[in-house]
Amino acid sequence: MTFVWLMELLKGTGKLLLHPLFYYFFFIAAYLGVSRVKRERQNFHTRAEDAFFELRQLLPTGLIIGLVLSVITIVSGLVIPFALVIVIGVMTLLLSIPVRARLLSPVYAVGSAFFVLIFTAGQDWGIPVIGKYFESIEDQIYPSVAILLALLVIGEGILIRTNGVKGSSPKLTKSRRGQTVGVHEVKRLWMLPVFLLIPGEVLEPPFSWWPVFEMGNQLYSLMLVPFAVGIQQQIQGKLPKEAIRMHGGRVLGLGVLVLAVAVVGYWFPVASIAAVALAMVGRELIYLVQRVRDENRPFYFSKQNQGVMILGVIPGSPAAKMDLQVGELVTKVNGIQVKDEKSFYEAIQRNAAHCKLEVLDTKGQIRFVQRALYEGDHHQLGILFVQDEKKWDSAAV
Repeated sequence: MTFVWLMELLKGTGKLLLHPLFYYFFFIAAYLGVSRVKRERQNFHTRAEDAFFELRQLLPTGLIIGLVLSVITIVSGLVIPFALVIVIGVMTLLLSIPVRARLLSPVYAVGSAFFVLIFTAGQDWGIPVIGKYFESIEDQIYPSVAILLALLVIGEGILIRTNGVKGSSPKLTKSRRGQTVGVHEVKRLWMLPVFLLIPGEVLEPPFSWWPVFEMGNQLYSLMLVPFAVGIQQQIQGKLPKEAIRMHGGRVLGLGVLVLAVAVVGYWFPVASIAAVALAMVGRELIYLVQRVRDENRPFYFSKQNQGVMILGVIPGSPAAKMDLQVGELVTKVNGIQVKDEKSFYEAIQRNAAHCKLEVLDTKGQIRFVQRALYEGDHHQLGILFVQDEKKWDSAAV
């Protein structure tokens, strides 16, 4: 039996390469990376992370979380109709058209597919090839779908809290008073591959070649389905890591609440509908509340009289090697008080071989960092901060 399960897992993993969304998610991640680099170069004449950053973040953490969710779904015996897999794929493609990463949350793709399934189940729509998969859907599958959605929302919350804080992008914008200020934006896509138990008897031609196995006198197939998890959040009133972790925590809490309601669906089927509706409404409320609250806060990254606010740090630069952090305030460079870009640059040039900084950290504590400078090092240590008005306007042209 163990050998059979192992072979099914290997076959299911190999079939992932046949799923068109697997490649489509790579394309979207690449597009997000190129777009981010283009915007950063317009703002700062350089980029923070390279264009492949989003591609590197697409899979690793998602694979681990997906494996955990796969074990839960298989052990708990969640059976997902093949028709749902088809509709989720279609809804994911439709939601990706506006290229708004937040719409690629599993809440919207799986939630909308759930309601499509309710209205199409048992109907003969005359759709070639796939129409018969909708005719064979039974009511008892709805609690399984609601629980799957809850697990995916929990996985989304964990991804945002653990991986979303990595590499938020600095950005320049205008305040209501027309002043140049800084914000941070996280626009990320993850792939969450999850093994799903599919009723084997429904996989007739053209899917009859798909491997099936018997369990409890029933035929099943394991299918590794890639789910998209996206986040798009702009942060102006807090440190980006703090705001993103808080956002992820709220999504995680929503997932736990939806799971509790979804489990009740095994006894009261209407609870499954309530769970999916709660997930969709709750996810949208989390986004809207975060956006409204953040827009009502003063800009965290604005010009300061007592120093230069660090809006971003270029990876691998002298600033990164000195462990300078986003949100810290550089008050002195080589013993010289700095207040803007010009004075910062001039103070660095006072000693081309060595740099000593006095920094006010995010907790209000003063610390000193220093480092020898070498030929080829970034002339401004690799710090990104709020640009002068004229410089930003010329870069944005």
